[in-house]
Amino acid sequence: MVSTQVYFYPSQGQSTEQQDRDRYECYLWSKKQTGFDPSSPRLLPHQRLDVVAAQPSGEATAAGAMGGAVLGAIVSPRGHAVEGAVVGAVAGAAIGAASEAARQRELERTQRGVDAAQLERQAADYRRAMTACLEGRGYSVR
Repeated sequence: MVSTQVYFYPSQGQSTEQQDRDRYECYLWSKKQTGFDPSSPRLLPHQRLDVVAAQPSGEATAAGAMGGAVLGAIVSPRGHAVEGAVVGAVAGAAIGAASEAARQRELERTQRGVDAAQLERQAADYRRAMTACLEGRGYSVR
């Protein structure tokens, strides 16, 4: 969870109304400076990074099936090359599909990590901007 909370104390006797006004104006300024809006429920499209697979989907399955068919035909007993090729193709395709599924899971995990890291950086920039704005208006910020 990304935190955008900034705690501040009115060190110059600012009224509650002044604190509310300053907090809102600093929110607007910080949002403009950083491009980050903590009230936005979702990431904007430009905040996302797409991670693309190195191979098109299905390529590992096809390669596994072809390699398995060749290997199955080679290692099968004489006169049973066709059966060996079929068994090898099925086994190779299953291994290739499993490899693709594992790669896709890893890409999705990487995507979530990148989005979270980018979001945390933006939130940290927003907190720094809010701190600077509030300190500039005479508040003590923690």
